[in-house]
Amino acid sequence: MIPKISNDPMYQLLREGKVKDFNDRRALGENVDLTNCDFRNVDLRGLDAKGLNLCGSYFRQADLRGIDFSQSQLEGASINGAHISGAYFPKEISPDELLLSFQHGTRMRYL
Repeated sequence: MIPKISNDPMYQLLREGKVKDFNDRRALGENVDLTNCDFRNVDLRGLDAKGLNLCGSYFRQADLRGIDFSQSQLEGASINGAHISGAYFPKEISPDELLLSFQHGTRMRYL
């Protein structure tokens, strides 16, 4: 699956660096579909990722520092070269799987 640049307004907020606006609108109940999205080089620090479906998304060189993905869906996502210091990933993704995705861009699989 090729990562997409969606026209979804919520996705566009993230691409524009408006993470707080995204979080606020989502807290008010706005729906969002972030599956298979392209987040290449996007700064997502501060993202409330709880419950987000990010399956198949592409995070090459994205800034993911400090994000809690523990309750997010990341099956098939790739984090090649992303900034992941302090990020928390779902326990179903093994450290080896994370390392392979970070170093080689492989798509993460759940065990």
